[in-house]
Amino acid sequence: MMTGASRDSLTASLEAVGPVLDEGGVALARELFGALDVVDEHGALRRALTDPAWTTDRRHGLVDSLFGARVTPGALQVLKDLAGRRWSAERDLGDALETVAAHAAAAEAGRGGHAGLAALSGELLAFNRTVEDSHEVQRALTDQHAPVEARAALARRLLGESASPAGQLLVERAVAAPRGVKPAAAVRQAADVVAERQRQWIAEVTVARPLGAEQQERLALGLRRAFDRDLVMDVTVDPHVVGGIRVQVGDDVVDGSMASRLNDLQRRMAG
Repeated sequence: MMTGASRDSLTASLEAVGPVLDEGGVALARELFGALDVVDEHGALRRALTDPAWTTDRRHGLVDSLFGARVTPGALQVLKDLAGRRWSAERDLGDALETVAAHAAAAEAGRGGHAGLAALSGELLAFNRTVEDSHEVQRALTDQHAPVEARAALARRLLGESASPAGQLLVERAVAAPRGVKPAAAVRQAADVVAERQRQWIAEVTVARPLGAEQQERLALGLRRAFDRDLVMDVTVDPHVVGGIRVQVGDDVVDGSMASRLNDLQRRMAG
């Protein structure tokens, strides 16, 4: 698990390249996973890209020379962003790249809103349940004597023909390159990424008094305008809530400390 500077770098990178991940989707995720294979295979490359003595320009130059002609501009932008940040350990760079690639895959499912992400989450968790229920399947998926493609084909069959492109990629990746963990654990990590993105579509609303149907409709409209997307509202009542209402969407909190947005929501609720 990443801590300190590495955790901060991953958070900053996800924010910086978020629009690229949203646009690139599964195709971008495939490119990033391919780049991760290169990073994992070459220790000298990892050391260079995480060496604090190397300047950002020097690291970017190395990324350009290795990947510039092999990946799309979007993938190159993501790789250079990660390479330019500070990492506490060599492996953290690869772990971050794996997480960012999973976010790109999940972003494609996210084009269907909360429902799309929920469907992807359901695929991944259902796959894990199938694996966990059979020791034979677990052995087959981790048999290093079996060709990678044979294990990936088994994973696709277990996932089902109707699985989304994002689900197929994340499961295949977990089986083909689990990076030191069991495939089910790698799928769980991907599911955690999906859950993190799902939070961006859920508004946790705390109000001082129960809301009527019309008030809820107005609040939903206000949230849609404030966050530029339709959110699933989870409403709870707490008479002590400051200002009469508190809304949390992911890490974004709207309460008395953000008076202008709060007042705007309250005006819409009041009509």
